[in-house]
Amino acid sequence: MQAFTDLATAAYCPRKLYYRRLRDEFDVPDRVASIRNLAFRYGELLDPTSDLHAEPIAVTPTDYRSNLGRSKARLDRWADLVDPLETRVFLRGKDANGIAHKLLAEPAVPVIVSPGEPPERGVWEPHAVWATAAAKALSWERGETVKSAYVEYPAHGVVRRVRMTTRRKAVYRKALRTADSIDGPPPRLRNDSRCRSCAYLDECGTKTRSLRSRLSL
Repeated sequence: MQAFTDLATAAYCPRKLYYRRLRDEFDVPDRVASIRNLAFRYGELLDPTSDLHAEPIAVTPTDYRSNLGRSKARLDRWADLVDPLETRVFLRGKDANGIAHKLLAEPAVPVIVSPGEPPERGVWEPHAVWATAAAKALSWERGETVKSAYVEYPAHGVVRRVRMTTRRKAVYRKALRTADSIDGPPPRLRNDSRCRSCAYLDECGTKTRSLRSRLSL
């Protein structure tokens, strides 16, 4: 049985998952928790009289409310996202289990909250894997089809829907196989931007080169 977070990490970098398991480091940093907490306060944050300057947002207050306003106008389940049926729900599936930060009702849909920055369109692949894992676990628990999930990026006021397509399920299964197979350090990534901010860079030994140095070869 794999954890949702392990599958997301496997999709991002299998070697990072190896070091996380080796060190047994799975605590959520305080800053991550404070950013995720924004996702449970959208009504307050949209209030034009509230002061956003002290909040852990990644854009200006004006841009933040504009982003939230667009999410509110675009999503037909906005009211459920603001006031979900349950929060921080543990879901146990056939192959994976873990936390869905919100659970919407009728129809049941899981929500994953990321502290990071959203891509220009859609969601990052590790978040799609986490969302797919949560949707499949919810489907397993309830014996019903779950056709979508949501990923929220509350530091930016952005919410994206993730449909359970054949491709997303295939990527999920690949992450599951990867996480299941790790019993030693997987091959290193090379010259990848993901390595530069990794907490395990020194231990991993992956070398990254600047664009200038690569062009000089």
